[in-house]
Amino acid sequence: MGNPLRDRRTPSKLAASGQVIEIAEKITNFERLASIVEADLLTLDPDKLPSDWRDTVVAGRLGFSFSGTHSSVPALHGEVEVTIDAVCQRCLEPFRLPLAAELRLLLVEKNSDAVKVDGYENWELAEDKLRPLDLVEEALIMAMPFAAMHADDESCNEPEEVIDEPGGIVQPFATLRSQMDDEN
Repeated sequence: MGNPLRDRRTPSKLAASGQVIEIAEKITNFERLASIVEADLLTLDPDKLPSDWRDTVVAGRLGFSFSGTHSSVPALHGEVEVTIDAVCQRCLEPFRLPLAAELRLLLVEKNSDAVKVDGYENWELAEDKLRPLDLVEEALIMAMPFAAMHADDESCNEPEEVIDEPGGIVQPFATLRSQMDDEN
């Protein structure tokens, strides 16, 4: 058998075997997550681009079982975490952004009757087999903030140039305006 994180198996087989998966994989093995991080980082000047962002490790642990009250419903419990390189949307500088997700999922077939178990969320499967890597990747993508920013204002760098106009009005986009005027 190959890598249990990448192998496609039915949730019932994973639960029946009590599969436990320890995760320590480079972010590049999570293609969608890596492409989101890369797209964000490519907005930086090349000299600010973190050179080792591809070496970032996604770590965690997944455990499969059947839910306590419904012995026929496969369940997944675990936690995953990664600290990615991101661009602060406030100061436009690179920073390290920790992401974490706790997974407590009931793995149910699409359009099946709703199963409710306290502390678990239903996760509808589009196919009869799943790849645990896909669940981990989706959970980390969902943990990403809409706009990544430093945790506090003090961590942000001051803008490079702020033009103070007469009358005390600060126009932070004045440089952009002048560049646009120059192009026309």
